Amino acid sequence: MNLKKPALFRRSISSAALLVLAACSNVAQAATYTMFRDPGCGCCLNWAGHVEDGMNTKVASVDSNDMAAIKTARGVPQELWSCHTMEVDGYIIEGHVPAEAVAKLLRERPAGVAGLAVPGMPLGSPGMEAGDRVQPFEVIAFGSAGRSVFASFP
Repeated sequence: MNLKKPALFRRSISSAALLVLAACSNVAQAATYTMFRDPGCGCCLNWAGHVEDGMNTKVASVDSNDMAAIKTARGVPQELWSCHTMEVDGYIIEGHVPAEAVAKLLRERPAGVAGLAVPGMPLGSPGMEAGDRVQPFEVIAFGSAGRSVFASFP
C-alpha cells in the first residue's frame, strides 16, 4: 500500500480549503471605491490617498463639473454636503470621512444607514491637514434611520 498518496491528497485538500478561505476574506477588499470630485479641487485627491493607505485599496477618481447633481442623485442631504462624494459597496461617503469610519461602516453595516458624511471641510480632517491646526468634527450617519453621530474626531 502506498502511504504517500493519501498524505498528498490531504495536503491538496488543505491547500484548496486555504485558497477558498483566502478568497472569501478578500471579498470586502474587492469592493469598488469610486470618488466623484470637482476637477479643480486638490484636497479630494489627498483624501483618496488617505483611504487607499488606510484601507489597502484603490480609489477611482471621476471628475465632474456638476457635483450638486452627483450628490442629489445619491441622496446626500444638502446640509451634509462637502467637496467630494464616494460610492463603495452600496454606501455613499460624503466629504473627509476618515478611513477608519468607512471601514467600520463596511464591517458593521448598520440598518437604515445609506452613508456617512463630514459636512464642510474641517481643518485636520483627512485630506485637509494644516500643520497642527485641527478642528474637532463629527462623522454623521444618514439614511432611512435618520441622522446620528457615527464617530467623533479627533
